[in-house]
Formats: sequence, C-alpha cells, structure tokens
Amino acid sequence: MNRTPDLAELERRAAERGPVYGEGAHIVCDNLVRIYKTDGIEVVALQGLDLLVDPGELVAIVGASGSGKSTLLNILSGLDVPTAGVARVAGSDLLTMTSRERLRFRREQVGFIWQQTSRNLLPYLTAAQNVELPMRFAGRSRRARATRAAELLGMLGVGDCAGRRPAELSGGQQQRIAIAVAVANEPHVVLADEPTGELDTATAADVFAALRRVNEELGTTTVVVTHDAQVSERVDRTVGIRDGRTSSEVRRRAAGDGTRTAEEYAVLDRTGRVQLPRAFTEALDMRDRVRLDLESDHVAVRPDREDAP
Repeated sequence: MNRTPDLAELERRAAERGPVYGEGAHIVCDNLVRIYKTDGIEVVALQGLDLLVDPGELVAIVGASGSGKSTLLNILSGLDVPTAGVARVAGSDLLTMTSRERLRFRREQVGFIWQQTSRNLLPYLTAAQNVELPMRFAGRSRRARATRAAELLGMLGVGDCAGRRPAELSGGQQQRIAIAVAVANEPHVVLADEPTGELDTATAADVFAALRRVNEELGTTTVVVTHDAQVSERVDRTVGIRDGRTSSEVRRRAAGDGTRTAEEYAVLDRTGRVQLPRAFTEALDMRDRVRLDLESDHVAVRPDREDAP
C-alpha cells in the first residue's frame, strides 16, 4: 500500500539530493543556449552560459561585441526566449512562460534601461508622467502614482525635471528619469544595456551613481552590460562573457586600510569547463589541446609540446 511521505522524509530526501543549483539566487542561468537565424545563417549566440546573481547584487557584464551580452540581457528581461537550458529571474521560469505571463513579468518583475535615451521615455509625456505610466498599467491609484514618481525623481536628483518633456532634458537627466521608470513598479531586478554609452565621462558617473543608489537604497538587484571601465571597475563583481559563455570574474573587496583590492578568476562551469584568458593561451602558444597535471593543491595546465616543462 502506497503512503504519502511525511515532511521529515521529504526533507531527508532533499538533503540527500544536495542543494538545488542557484537556490536563493535572483538570477539563475544554467547551461543557457540561444540559437537564432539571420539571413539563412544559424547563429549560436549563447552556448551553455552559467550565471548566478544573488538578491541585492550590483553586477557588471563585460565582453567583446558579439560575445552574447545583449542576448543574455534580452532573455533575462523577457524580450527574447531561450532555446534551451535554464533561465530564472526572481523565481520565474523564462523558458516555459506563456505570452500573458511574459507580459506581466516585464511589467512587474524587471525594469529595463536602454542605451539610447530616446528608447526609454515617451517624448510627448513629462518626466513625471513617464514614471507614472508603468504604475498606471499595474493598476495603481492616481495618488499612489504621483507620490511614488515624486519620491523617485527626488531620490535620483531630477525632481526639478518632473514637468519637463524629454526634448527639454539633457542625456544624463533622461537616463536618470529612465532609471526611475524602470523601478517604478518595484521590480526585483533592473537590467541596463550600456546605460552610459551615449554620455560623457562626468554625466556617465552621475547616471551610474543613480543606479548604485537604487541598488543600495531600494535593494534592487542590478545587472549592467557595459564597455565603460568607469562602471565595470566600480562594482564588487564584474562577469566577463566570451563566445557565449561566462569566462571570467573580477571580484573587488574593501581592504583594512580603506583601499579596494581586485582579483580575477576563471569561471569553472558545472560540467568542468574553464576558459583560459586569451592573453595566457597566446603567450604560451596553447592550441587545440593542453596537458593537465593534478598537483596537491592545484591543476597545472601546460602546452602540448615536446619542449614544454
């Protein structure tokens, strides 16, 4: 006779299986694949990418053009659909969503900021009206919309721009208002695709400071795709993507004397793959295959040559 397992037995079985990959993370990508066709040619934009982002993290994503950065961001925002693998944001499975669920996800769970300032704001609405618009779609009252819009614009230093339209604003002001739009519905995650790409150095610093303030004060998990070293070097964690996979991480920590230290790591994925930095492989002329030796506390990787030590 079959019986339903009690809670203690279920917990024991779960413990035997071990922790679930990405449990507790706000963003989980596991062997993520995205393949699409353009002009009859099949392009593998992501080929087994793994990524975990914890709640409240501020992470920069870097990589060469064509490495898969924007494809990843489009998938995480619900604008694109993965081909295979796992992609979860705030508990939502992006592979199995219906069209209606995807629309709700984009409205309520994530905020998105484009590089082009003109794509973030409607030109015929004022700054305050732009911030209120996503809340209106979410069904919030007029008073609640106005109150939150004023709070967000004030927090981001553009409260005096509330009655102006985008054409009357600078690029930096538009991007800070775009950040307010992105967090209007209190999303779990904010995704920004080159948000400082069209701005000068000083203005870019102001926009990044606004993103950091949202991250710190609202606790919003924030992922920024960027080529701007000023941005990537000011976050605690920078993830590099190469050829559709995560390849490296730089982690920065505060030292006891008030300075910050940075250490670069190669990423070891769940199947044991690791991408060696191109500078390393070129310096040692590593091609096709390498020789591995297991030492007591490390793995040695050497060129496959007769004269290799």
